[in-house]
Amino acid sequence: MPWVAADAGAVATQAWANTSYGPQGLALLRQGFSPEEVLARLLAEDPDREHRQVGIVDREGRSATYTGSACFPWAGGIAGEGFACQGNILAGAAVVEEMARAFRASSGPLPERMLAALAAGQQAGGDRRGMQSAAIYVAKPKGGYGGFNDRYIDLRVDDHPSPIEELSRLLSLHRLYFERPQAEDLIPLQGETLDEVRRLLRRAGYQVGEGPAYDAGTRASLAAYFQTENFEERWSDQPFIDQKVLAYMRDHLSPEATK
Repeated sequence: MPWVAADAGAVATQAWANTSYGPQGLALLRQGFSPEEVLARLLAEDPDREHRQVGIVDREGRSATYTGSACFPWAGGIAGEGFACQGNILAGAAVVEEMARAFRASSGPLPERMLAALAAGQQAGGDRRGMQSAAIYVAKPKGGYGGFNDRYIDLRVDDHPSPIEELSRLLSLHRLYFERPQAEDLIPLQGETLDEVRRLLRRAGYQVGEGPAYDAGTRASLAAYFQTENFEERWSDQPFIDQKVLAYMRDHLSPEATK
């Protein structure tokens, strides 16, 4: 079970989980204790510590992992810079070893690195019971919808025959709907692009203007389309359109798409 906060770090409690580790661990991280110190404090107060498994990473990338002696085998973990991976009832030590290797070898956004680690662990044997669930939970200051909280990525697959693949699909959708566009993603609404956007909006039942300029009517209809399709985070008040939204419009509104 994961707990994450942008101002503290991340705590995952597993096996016969003690769910109090999450909020208590984050509170201790906020007070400035290192992951190792947090781990020691949590375990010292838990008489069933040998049944617990926990991983902790603070906002600076320091980490710690613990596996109690009563966890069902194979059980263990590896902690490194920016990560802690652990598991129980696994096919063997290679599962966490491959997860650690894949995370260290990867680059780019954290969610994709986490997916790479999950996939590597599964390729090495994964859970002895088979596949069922997977999750990615990432906090980032003002990373949530509209910038109102730190819930940057919060995706979970509870019951699926291919949970990691399904999680990857959900991450792609999350990025489409909730990521803000980069400057290079924005295309000027002029010329052929403006004409195409108007055609697509008409096919969706919206009224648009005419002429070479990006008029108020077209802008209002495009804004309504963005809001209806949940693309608010990709909206620009300037005369531009996000190329990912334009691709979505082509896929869903072009004559070929509606046949």
